[in-house]
Amino acid sequence: MQDAEQGGRLKTREDFAVTGAAGGTHAPKRYVVLFVCLGNACRSPMAEAIARSDTWDVIEPMSAGIMPLGFVVEETIETLLENGHLTDGLKSKWLNKVMWDSADMVINMTGRPTELAFRGFSDLTKVEEWRVSDPYGEDHAVYQRIYGEIQERVAQLAERLRGRRAPGP
Repeated sequence: MQDAEQGGRLKTREDFAVTGAAGGTHAPKRYVVLFVCLGNACRSPMAEAIARSDTWDVIEPMSAGIMPLGFVVEETIETLLENGHLTDGLKSKWLNKVMWDSADMVINMTGRPTELAFRGFSDLTKVEEWRVSDPYGEDHAVYQRIYGEIQERVAQLAERLRGRRAPGP
């Protein structure tokens, strides 16, 4: 996890505020990132929870599935809690047009080619492919390995996005 302390205290959203030309402060741009996997039960909820806690300053996460199971797998919840992430609000849900249209970026973890996984959706240029194995049905060690991989990828994505945003007026 990223170091969340600054001068012996936890960082708050105000620590990331930017002073504009007029002297007022505003929060820098947050990118809406939609994490999508097959069942929205393991990988994409993990990515959503990790981004929500580790990269809230730059990523506003959502997750969905192209064939959702209807529940988040207990091993996913346990892995996230064990690693210090909140799981409140994580639900297995269908990918829909409203989510797609509101996303600045879509992370495809379905294992399917973008053109097949997201046929019927516009602007496939906002899709980034992440090859992440599906831990569904595997043991705890596999969930931990996949968690670590997703956490690293989310951190790398956040760094790229931080580099993209420029302070506004």
